[in-house]
Amino acid sequence: MSTATAKIHQLDKHAIWAIALPAMITNVATALIGVGDMWIVGRLGDAPTQGAVDVGARLFAVLFTGMNFLKTGTTGLVAQEGARAGAEPQVMVLVRGLYVGAIIAAILLLAKPFLLPFALDALGAEARVRDAAAIYTEIRYWAAPGVMFNLALIGFLVGRRQMTAILVFEVAYNLLNVGLGLFFVLKLNWGIAGIGWSSFIAEYAKLIAVAAFVFRGPVIAHLLKCLSKLPFDWKGLKPFLSMNRDLFLRTMILTISLAALTRLGAERGPVVLAANGIIYQCFIFSALLLDGFENAAQVLNGERLGARDRDGFSGYVRAILLRGIGAAAIVSLMFLLFAEPIVASFAATDAVAAEAAAMKVWLVLIPFAGVASFIFDGVYVGASWTRALLLTMVGATVAYCLSLWLTWPLGNHGLWLSFTLYLALRAVLQMVLLPRQMARTFPQD
Repeated sequence: MSTATAKIHQLDKHAIWAIALPAMITNVATALIGVGDMWIVGRLGDAPTQGAVDVGARLFAVLFTGMNFLKTGTTGLVAQEGARAGAEPQVMVLVRGLYVGAIIAAILLLAKPFLLPFALDALGAEARVRDAAAIYTEIRYWAAPGVMFNLALIGFLVGRRQMTAILVFEVAYNLLNVGLGLFFVLKLNWGIAGIGWSSFIAEYAKLIAVAAFVFRGPVIAHLLKCLSKLPFDWKGLKPFLSMNRDLFLRTMILTISLAALTRLGAERGPVVLAANGIIYQCFIFSALLLDGFENAAQVLNGERLGARDRDGFSGYVRAILLRGIGAAAIVSLMFLLFAEPIVASFAATDAVAAEAAAMKVWLVLIPFAGVASFIFDGVYVGASWTRALLLTMVGATVAYCLSLWLTWPLGNHGLWLSFTLYLALRAVLQMVLLPRQMARTFPQD
């Protein structure tokens, strides 16, 4: 048996599921934020208000989820340090992540007076939709510090494979968010403001719980040592910032591309906007579910890079892809069988339900188009190939913009066709670059 084959046989395939399954459940719980908000507001029976929640959700996808590099970058570096150097360097990564998160939160809050109106205008919100979205976003925006710190803390836990703890925190967070939303909106009649307050309160409750869990035991001792070594000096921060700069740019391109769905949908009226909001939340549900494999790739491939194990790295890429494609088939089958009753349950009006049901085919195709790109994202982040990841995103986005222009006469179907092609092209470009990245990172003897 060859050395390469022996190493591939030593892959801990159980670890793929040990990371991916809790991450799937966690991500599904996370999806309840958008899905739950859409459902709750749908009970009000007003399409503009439901469209406003979608606009607000997309805005925070740009402002907050756009900072997700704090989580992914921290995860990859923590996984690498765990295999290469141990616990203390892992804590140093976390401290730097919290430091950068605090700076970002401060900038966002200072920019709020002009950034929030500009973002609402950029998303094409008008009249009643804009008024309702302004109420929601004005409240939720103040959760920025909590969001930034939570991203770094969760990234640290993922990198250390503490997936069960993350599962507990995320499920509790989302249950609290949905529960408060139901109480504020349906019981206290706060309307869309109740959705904003439920998200705000739940975010800070999560921060308190996660911070109390992380900063205990040996982590406290490591934290004190890290602080004594000046983790905020430029020499130490530069590699961290360089990696996260690429991830930030890549994530911003992605979230702006997602926001284009809202902008172009808004131009077709409130019914299409509300229907696309439902389809988008279903896509987010499937993407977050399949992102469990991205988490596995970030951690396992990050560890193999830290250990300089080329064969283990390659083996995990293949093993995770195989399992991800199988999971995508299950998700697609679910939408094939149940898409119409699912979208109807969220629709504020019959017209919205009919428009959303007409987009069923894209819910079936999108999981297959996206799963490989999600997994390759995890591979590239775990290996710190962030510049290559950024380049593939730029290339796919250029093609996406061209497709949006060419398919505009196809109506709403053209919009979702372009988005599906966008996901597929990302995976193709990542796959093409993979051999070159492997050769550079693991040079042959």
